[in-house]
Amino acid sequence: MAFDQLGPVLKYHRKRAGLSRKALSVLADVGQTAIYDVEHGKETVRMDTVMKLCAVLNIHLKLESPLMDDFRELAVT
Repeated sequence: MAFDQLGPVLKYHRKRAGLSRKALSVLADVGQTAIYDVEHGKETVRMDTVMKLCAVLNIHLKLESPLMDDFRELAVT
């Protein structure tokens, strides 16, 4: 998934969960402005903010690269 898709995905999940930005801000312990910024594609949002929002909305991020198989093999040993 491209970074520019993150905002629409979070907004979609928030709305499907029936949450306002205010309600999500309380659950995720982030400001309403931060939610607005993420949903509108601001590139300088903090990663911990995104992770808090994803946790509340039950969204899992997946890291992908051509080297991930090698990394997983090295991480196990």
